[in-house]
Amino acid sequence: MDHIVTLDARQEAILQTTAEKFVRLHGGDMMKALKEQMVLNAHLQEKLDRQDRKPKPLV
Repeated sequence: MDHIVTLDARQEAILQTTAEKFVRLHGGDMMKALKEQMVLNAHLQEKLDRQDRKPKPLV
């Protein structure tokens, strides 16, 4: 892991609520929700990696 995130109590509560909604969206199946999130994160990471590889303007 490259980066460890530390959340305060408010952020943790928001994350918990969002996670519960995401699991409900997947019919209460936590494993299905986790897999979906992993796929989404992989797609986002690929986009970020492509952005990093683009040449920087010489300004």
